[in-house]
Amino acid sequence: MPAISVIVPVYQAERLLPQCVESVLGQTFSDWELLLVDDGSRDGSPALCDAYAAGDARVRVFHKPNGGVSSARNLGLEQARGQCIAFLDADDALVPAALETLWYLREKAGADSAGCAHLNVSPTGEERTEQLLPAGIYEQTGLREHILWPLTGERLRPPVFNGFIWRFLFDAAILRENAITFEGAYLEDELFLMEYFANARRLAVTETPLYRYLENPASATHRYMPDYPQVFARFLERKAEVVERYGLSAARPQWRADTVWAGLLIAVGNEYAKSNPKSAREKQKTVEALCAQPEFARAIRELCPKGLGRNKQIVADLIGSGRFGTLTVLYRLKNRM
Repeated sequence: MPAISVIVPVYQAERLLPQCVESVLGQTFSDWELLLVDDGSRDGSPALCDAYAAGDARVRVFHKPNGGVSSARNLGLEQARGQCIAFLDADDALVPAALETLWYLREKAGADSAGCAHLNVSPTGEERTEQLLPAGIYEQTGLREHILWPLTGERLRPPVFNGFIWRFLFDAAILRENAITFEGAYLEDELFLMEYFANARRLAVTETPLYRYLENPASATHRYMPDYPQVFARFLERKAEVVERYGLSAARPQWRADTVWAGLLIAVGNEYAKSNPKSAREKQKTVEALCAQPEFARAIRELCPKGLGRNKQIVADLIGSGRFGTLTVLYRLKNRM
């Protein structure tokens, strides 16, 4: 049994996959297995995956029809043999001491989980460190205060806790015993973390950045998603189930309105995205219809967000006052820049 299973979903990743895989092969810690899950790629990714598996017995490859990142990660979880699980995206990379640092941090602290800071790497190569949490040991109370409560009902005011699963080393037994898996192609990380840390007991954190996250303007978080309202509705349904199952609403009674407002701001930004082929008038009509939907309309009535970042606050104020024409003008000016 390897100590760590590293799961990499692979889709159309031919250009950046080599640096991702090489970052695992070059780890200072050798007791790992690498699971490359080819999610129906049509480029050279499948052949690359097979070549790496042929060159190192610790690399295992799984080819499947395209089903999205969640299905790829779930297949990796099914096949993983490691005591711990790490996730790595195919366009990112680990620093050489990442697995060694996380493994021994976890061991030394007697923790079931470990976490780290990461580097945001711009397309021009500029690097900026983003912390997970202050270095230390977080018991169950700390996990609730610093991870569960922020993920449950603190999704608006900065700093917003980002649900990046690749900043953590997870205990495979906790995942298996609680049947924790992924669903969907957006916001799936948040629910995974909520379920996991509702069951975890101790987390050890380092402020050393161990993961290199490539900021990609073409990623799913920047593309227009025509089905976003349906995706968000399913996310909200699943989040409500998690909140109820683990009794999280008492500490954050406004979690639903907070979450819906966060989703609405994303929906509005998505609708006004440059890649949306609709006309400005059509975009405005769609946004007005979104805000009139019962779930969004209720959140607008119940909560008036304050303390947001400057741009989000302007959007929230315009939505709250029904000034959709002004909102459209501002987004048109923004998208010309």
